[in-house]
Amino acid sequence: MVSRAQAFIVVSCVLCCGYLPPPSAAASSPGPGDGDGDGDGDGFLRCLSAAMPSRLVFPRGSPSFAAALASSIRNPKFMAPGTARPLAVAAPAEASHVQAAVGCGRRHGVRLRVRSGGHDLEGLSYRSTRAEGGEAFAVVDLASLRGIRVDGQASTAWVDSGATVGELYYAVGRASGRLAFPAGLCPTIGVGGHLSGGGFGTLLRKYGVAADHVLDAVLVDARGRLLDRDAMGSDVFWAIRGGGGASFGIVLSWQVRLVPVPPTVTAFKLPVSVGEGAVDVVTRWQTVAPALPDDLFIRVLVQGQVAEFQSLYLGTCGALLPVMRRRFPELGVNRSHCREMTWLESVPYIYLGSGAAVEDILNRTTSLAAASKATSDYVREPIARAAWAEIFSSWLARPGAGLMILDPYGAAIGAAPEDATPFPHRAGVLYNIQYMNFWAAAGGDAAAGIRWIRDLHAFMEPHVSKGPREAYFNYRDLDLGENVVVGNVSSYEAGKVWGEKYFKGNFRRLAMAKAQIDPDDYFRNEQSIPPLIDAEQPVVINE
Repeated sequence: MVSRAQAFIVVSCVLCCGYLPPPSAAASSPGPGDGDGDGDGDGFLRCLSAAMPSRLVFPRGSPSFAAALASSIRNPKFMAPGTARPLAVAAPAEASHVQAAVGCGRRHGVRLRVRSGGHDLEGLSYRSTRAEGGEAFAVVDLASLRGIRVDGQASTAWVDSGATVGELYYAVGRASGRLAFPAGLCPTIGVGGHLSGGGFGTLLRKYGVAADHVLDAVLVDARGRLLDRDAMGSDVFWAIRGGGGASFGIVLSWQVRLVPVPPTVTAFKLPVSVGEGAVDVVTRWQTVAPALPDDLFIRVLVQGQVAEFQSLYLGTCGALLPVMRRRFPELGVNRSHCREMTWLESVPYIYLGSGAAVEDILNRTTSLAAASKATSDYVREPIARAAWAEIFSSWLARPGAGLMILDPYGAAIGAAPEDATPFPHRAGVLYNIQYMNFWAAAGGDAAAGIRWIRDLHAFMEPHVSKGPREAYFNYRDLDLGENVVVGNVSSYEAGKVWGEKYFKGNFRRLAMAKAQIDPDDYFRNEQSIPPLIDAEQPVVINE
């Protein structure tokens, strides 16, 4: 039994300067001026320096600028000399600093890119492809806003956007061995981007996506106001839970619902080579994994000539083995493969390996030795064995080939309606595919690495979802389309090209929510939600 003193913990030793809002944030807090400016970079910097402590503002050209910009970059290809740089990096330590940055940006015509963890696969949280055309921008880095407060008795937590998924897991697991949060596998991902794009991991079949469990949030809008759930309204609150929070403002903090887990879970990692029948086992996995009991998650990492099956079961090995023998005997799981542990211990085991400790998920640093490119697909009909044979023999056997990660859906993630949150990939989805490729940051063949991703993605077109060909927003890919700015506002019609792939029919609802809170399109990037103001048939959003 967890005591009340144990239930409330603030991880102050590893999480500094946290902004922990009360249950009712000040919805009517006055913000700075909200007039549009004329791209006055010098004026923006003077305004920002007057509104924030100088130690938190790093103008371009200052001695600390390069380190501040690089601090959360996860993909070194966006550190290349040709990449457009922001006017400054602002590192707010409290909500008022974020409000000030928005006010200064609006007043002086400088747009803001918002970074929480830096895992944005296209780097749009800290770079712009439009800067060469004269669009001035600055970066608001939320890494210092990383407080976490867990209420074990209520099974909830408040977490700041700059905290990592690993830090949230650690706080929850330390508060109670019977609670968890259903988010992603990578512990260095920032909570802000992850939750606002959906977020799924090993608990997706039991509890759905992370965004399904958001109860409240604190947002700074384009007028500099500090808004909670009630103040932002049901349409906007719906939108930030899977539709990309950076399109609607700057989300500072989230209240989330925690979920129950047993004191003992079982994990296994079982590699199967092509010589051992990987083609047949993966082919069979496609129909088995989405139909298993919701306590059982089995994903596949396919690389080279090996498919590694990675699993988490919410129960003991003794309870798992009969299920595997009955439902998936082709994989050949036996007791020697089982690793019994707590849910918290399963996080580093699955992502980092058997030698990792739970404290390792608090490490916020990542290697910059390799650059990368990624994209995604959804599969609704099993891919034929012949296609898998070709994938292994041709695509994965090539020099410089990347990898594929297959995450099974079904159960809870498929049970919610497509419009429950902006994340629409629900009923009928068998699994998600993430394609990734890597090359050496120094001297690697970037063109070949990117070409492998694009060519494999083209090859897969007949085998994946259609009308639209679905993609996952948190695996952002600019190859799917980019916004076109018309009259200083992103075009809704141009946005549909990429937006309906990520959000299906929810894209129109997102655009209408954008029009409510940011009709002037201040918060925009190459794949931000455009405002839809003049709709012929307004959508009614029911909560």
